[in-house]
Amino acid sequence: MDTLCQTAPALPPPLPASSPLPPALPRTPGVTAAVGFIALYFLLQFAMGFVAALIVAVAVGIKAGLQHGLTGLAGLEARVQAALAQPDVHAMLTVVALAAAAAVILWQARRRWPQLWATAQPPGFGFVLPAVPAFFVVAIAVGIAAPVLGGMMTRLFAGQHVLHQDVQQLGVQAQPGSRVVLALLVVTLGPLVEELLFRGMLLAALMRRLRAGWAVIITSLSFVLIHLPGLQLQWYALPDLLLLALALCWIRLKSGSLWPAVLTHAVNNALAVTVWFVAIKPPG
Repeated sequence: MDTLCQTAPALPPPLPASSPLPPALPRTPGVTAAVGFIALYFLLQFAMGFVAALIVAVAVGIKAGLQHGLTGLAGLEARVQAALAQPDVHAMLTVVALAAAAAVILWQARRRWPQLWATAQPPGFGFVLPAVPAFFVVAIAVGIAAPVLGGMMTRLFAGQHVLHQDVQQLGVQAQPGSRVVLALLVVTLGPLVEELLFRGMLLAALMRRLRAGWAVIITSLSFVLIHLPGLQLQWYALPDLLLLALALCWIRLKSGSLWPAVLTHAVNNALAVTVWFVAIKPPG
C-alpha cells in the first residue's frame, strides 16, 4: 500500500522586529495653566495675609479680655486696627503671606511637572546651571544696570511726582529686625517664584504658540501689569519694570537656565531695598 507522505504545515513568516516606541513627551503647562498659577500665587498672598491678620485680631481680643475683662472688649475694633497698622506687624504679615504662597506654588509646580524642573530650554523650567558660567557675571551686571537705566526713565516720565511702592514704604517704616526678614524674602524667595512663574511657565507656554519675540513681549507686559497695583497704579513706573522684564527674558533664553534670571532679579531687588537701611526717616 502506498503511504501518503504528510508534510508539516509551513510556519508563518517571522514578524518584523518592532521598533522601540518614542519616549513620551513630558507634560507641559499651557497658557491657561501658567496664568492660573500666576493668579493663584497672588490670590494666596491675599488669603494667607487675611488668615494671619485674623489670627492677630483674635490674639489682640484675647489679650484685651484677659487684661481688662468685658470693658476692654468695647474698644476691640480700635485695638485690632491699631495693632494691624503697626509697621512691624504689617511686615510680618507680609512675610507670612509671601512665604506661604511661594511654598505652595513651588510644591505644586514640582509635583505636577517634575520632568520640566531640570530641563534647560523651554518648555523646561530651567533649574539647571548654565552651560557658560559667565552668564552669572552677566546676570549681576544686568541686575545693576537695569534699575539704574530704569530709574532714569522713571524720573524722566514722572517729573515732579514721587514714586510710591507699598513694600518700599513698609520696609522703611519697620524696625530693623522686621526690615531684615522682609528684605531677605524680597531678595531670595520672591525672585525665585516670580521667575518660575513668568520666565519658566508663562514664557515657555507662549513660545509653543507664538514666535519667541511675541512671547517675550507678552510675558514682559504681563509681569509689568501684575506689579502695577503694588506701585499704586503709577503709570510712570512702567518703563522701569518693562526694561527689567525684557532683560530677564533675554538672559533666561540666552543662558539656557533660569538661575541667571533669578540672580538678576535678586540683584535688582537688593538695590531697591538698600533704601530701607539708609533712609533717614520714613516718607511722610
